[in-house]
Amino acid sequence: MTANILELHGVSRSYVTRRGLLGKKVPVHAVDGVSLSLQPGKTLALVGESGSGKSTTGRIALGLERPQNGHVRFQGAALPPADTPAWRHLRARMQMIYQDPLAVLDRRLFILDQVREPLDIHDIGPVSNRNDKALAILQAVGLNARHAASLPHQLSGGQRQRAVLARALIMQPALLVCDEPVSALDVSIQAQIVNLLMDLQQELHLSLLFISHDLKVVRQISQTMAVMYLGRIVEYGETGRLLSDPLHPYTRALVSAVPVAGRRTNQRILLKGEPPNPAARPTGCAFHPRCPIARGECRSISPPFSTLPDGRSVACHAVEADTRTKEAGA
Repeated sequence: MTANILELHGVSRSYVTRRGLLGKKVPVHAVDGVSLSLQPGKTLALVGESGSGKSTTGRIALGLERPQNGHVRFQGAALPPADTPAWRHLRARMQMIYQDPLAVLDRRLFILDQVREPLDIHDIGPVSNRNDKALAILQAVGLNARHAASLPHQLSGGQRQRAVLARALIMQPALLVCDEPVSALDVSIQAQIVNLLMDLQQELHLSLLFISHDLKVVRQISQTMAVMYLGRIVEYGETGRLLSDPLHPYTRALVSAVPVAGRRTNQRILLKGEPPNPAARPTGCAFHPRCPIARGECRSISPPFSTLPDGRSVACHAVEADTRTKEAGA
């Protein structure tokens, strides 16, 4: 069996906020006991509503955030503490693509200089060859010499995201964490960037942790999928199976919101209310205030994360009870 390139074991991360200007400090659990694994050359999608903890999980995977509990392993070894020489050396093999390329690019520097910069920082290769290498990687992502001589504001949104991708790929990483990389782009440009990522993944044997709320994109690019709600994984398994036959009520609601030709809009599952405040997490299952099938135990007991006979995992009392009933009937 192929060893995992990335493993998160029970990682948790919380922050402290205040209720009011002089109120008492209250912990906010952004990530709570998350365990994930990613195989080399594959894509794991992390989906859920805004505020579910997806981006924090991605930052923990890269060592940009330190988990308060649990640990991260990259290529079989524990991730070293951030800002140490060992971590900075390892970061060349782990890169990130953000949602807004303008927030990443320096508006005063030409694109070629910004793509070349990681080579200068890590002192990789002869100085005389670095511009040529930067131009070659720009061409690999569909840009040319004219784009290389441009400033970020002179490029379109899709071209800027390609430049950010080139900057990440010039280090020849093994892992690419993509944090909503296409959500700010037009639909046609989204398809171009997703197809480019898939082509580059196959060519370079990249492993992708793909963070998104767009299940249409997730279906296209990922092999496995993890659904997050309020800092916890509620369902995990093969992408096609989760999208065609979701078990957790939250996953069902997300899947029902994806437009499908021929399906009536009244078949969409509408959840009650808004996601709870992470600083006042409900007891028991965090989803129970919005769940259409919540039962008594859901309000008081946190559901265990159980692996089912078909290989997927889910944290839901109702699903667990249905599974036991089917096994007893068999």
